[in-house]
Amino acid sequence: MFDLHDEILKVNVTRPGMPLVMGILNVTPDSFSDGGNYVNQQIIESRVLQMIEEGVDIIDIGGESTRPGAEKVSLEVELQRVIPVIEWIKSRFEIPISIDTYKTEVMAEAISRGVDIVNDVNALQSEGAMQIVAESDVTVCIMHKKGCPEDMQNAPEYGDVVIEVRDFLLDRAQACEAAGISKNKIIIDPGFGFGKTLAHNTQLFNELSDFIELDYPLLVGVSRKRMIGEMLDNAPVEKRLHGSVAAAVLAGMKGASVVRVHDVASTVESLKVISQLV
Repeated sequence: MFDLHDEILKVNVTRPGMPLVMGILNVTPDSFSDGGNYVNQQIIESRVLQMIEEGVDIIDIGGESTRPGAEKVSLEVELQRVIPVIEWIKSRFEIPISIDTYKTEVMAEAISRGVDIVNDVNALQSEGAMQIVAESDVTVCIMHKKGCPEDMQNAPEYGDVVIEVRDFLLDRAQACEAAGISKNKIIIDPGFGFGKTLAHNTQLFNELSDFIELDYPLLVGVSRKRMIGEMLDNAPVEKRLHGSVAAAVLAGMKGASVVRVHDVASTVESLKVISQLV
């Protein structure tokens, strides 16, 4: 079963002190960056093989887009998208797999197929989600978001974004522990772009140390997001590679345990070089 500490020790051989690289595999037609690219099984399998060859540490499979403005999909559709992919990967490779979902039923099915991580943008707040994870031996990543994908970018406001996000994640992590989830099985994610303006995202990134101090492994996911585009004079998604890699490297230098990315090879290579120069 997946053990984050053990995985970090393995990676330290090739890139000491740098984070694990979680590669994004969106098997959806409408994700903001690669929507529609990986909806054919043969193409999905090719992409998985490519990510493994590029040195990915975890593959994060998502069957429903959570981009701003995204519409919900049915349980049946999400299961049809993700379960065959999980089964195919598990039958051929030992690479750790994460399921990106907030639906309790999808979590349960994915766990029964052997996934190692539940990556939940809803921080296990769906009915039964916490119990499902607690009764298994999987790791969970709990994320902060404000609002829902349909409206979360409609002028979000905070008194102090760092304090509010930090307090939310601490509260949810402690709730997980109270429910029986071991502390070493909990990862926290500030949720960049989920109900945050560029100013909010920048402040959260600048103060990542506040989240490191909570003593839970930290995941940072900013790959190709709007915040990167805005920093690059409103660059379109396909022009955000270099900015995304720079942010992932900096997150690792600031202490993040996992970086969630689209561009695996560029990120892995950059982390390898940085780890030998710092």
